[in-house]
Amino acid sequence: MKKFEEKTIKTEQIFTGRMIDLSVDTVVLPDGTESTREIVKHPGAVAIIALTDEGKIVVVEQYRKPLEKSLLEIPAGKLELGEDPVETAKRELEEETGYRANRITYLTSSYTSPGFANEILYFYLADQLTAVENGLQADDDEFVEVFEYTLEELAGFEKSQRIHDLKTSYAIQYLKLRNDKGTF
Repeated sequence: MKKFEEKTIKTEQIFTGRMIDLSVDTVVLPDGTESTREIVKHPGAVAIIALTDEGKIVVVEQYRKPLEKSLLEIPAGKLELGEDPVETAKRELEEETGYRANRITYLTSSYTSPGFANEILYFYLADQLTAVENGLQADDDEFVEVFEYTLEELAGFEKSQRIHDLKTSYAIQYLKLRNDKGTF
């Protein structure tokens, strides 16, 4: 075994859904004892920091049922099976905001909650935006409103917890650092 590796000896599939699968794995720990791990499997997602020519950031407001409240967030969405993350980013930007990016740049990726989930989130910077002809086309079960704010406005929303998710907080910090370097 590799250092700290946990060997799976049994997997029990608990739930299979549209967005996630849940299983409980029985594992052998590095010291030889057994334990269980509850694991959420997710196909991955993208998050897009979309900048207008005026230097505003495009965000969407939507209701988040697990939190029982609406949040302002950067556009984001789930990868479809076999879909390249950059294509997901282009699709989600257009569907959620009604914008198409003439330039989209990969920034980084990160696991969202590696203690229990395998979801990876790919971040992209999108600029040189143009409005698409048929505008916003969110999914049938997705209700969003699009806004454009300055970095300072978004930072204020973060303090009041109108923005309260990690992907959007990351975007704000990324843009602050970029702005400090004079590349905003």
